Amino acid sequence: MDERREASFSLAYALAEDPMSFYLVRAGDSAEQAWKSHLRIMSCVFAVYRLAGIVTTVGPDYDAVALWTPPGKFLDGWWTTLRSGTLGLVCQIPVETSRRCFSELGPALHRTRKETMGARNNDTYYLGYIGTKPCARGKGYASALIRAMADKADAEKRPIYLESSSSENNAFYAKFGFELKTLVELKRGPAPVTLYCMVREPQPGTPLPTREGPKA
Repeated sequence: MDERREASFSLAYALAEDPMSFYLVRAGDSAEQAWKSHLRIMSCVFAVYRLAGIVTTVGPDYDAVALWTPPGKFLDGWWTTLRSGTLGLVCQIPVETSRRCFSELGPALHRTRKETMGARNNDTYYLGYIGTKPCARGKGYASALIRAMADKADAEKRPIYLESSSSENNAFYAKFGFELKTLVELKRGPAPVTLYCMVREPQPGTPLPTREGPKA
């Protein structure tokens, strides 16, 4: 489907230099192989959220894309896995990339979110991915995407959970009320990559910023 191809390419382009993306696909492979793996992963990721979550975009050409799950929704159902192509992805990416994605990253994120949110885990909005293409940065697109969902979460008195893949982005998320709760370290590579788990409590009536965005 055209939406999947175009939106997932935009997200892949936006996150090409993202520390977590780089960690997953640069498992001793060439730059060309890493980019192909990155595109395939982002295509499946987009499809999973399109089928079982919420996709929000802004800009004339999918300039910024955010992938969410609403309260009570998770992405590991067999139907979603089959329809999204995730099952076949295992055979399309290098073995070490597959291990980092499915044996290390996925379980670590599920476990940490459950530990952090506790009894509220099923009552939480989750921001899985957000990215703005380099040519569209500085226009407030990422802020608009977060602000729209934060308004909805505030109206429902629900928290939002995310993992930031760069310490430089933590200040951006803090402007929306996100607070750092714990860390996840990915250690299969030669150098560990740290993810910063952040939570935004509902804040009805609080003005939210309108510009800037996270760095890739």
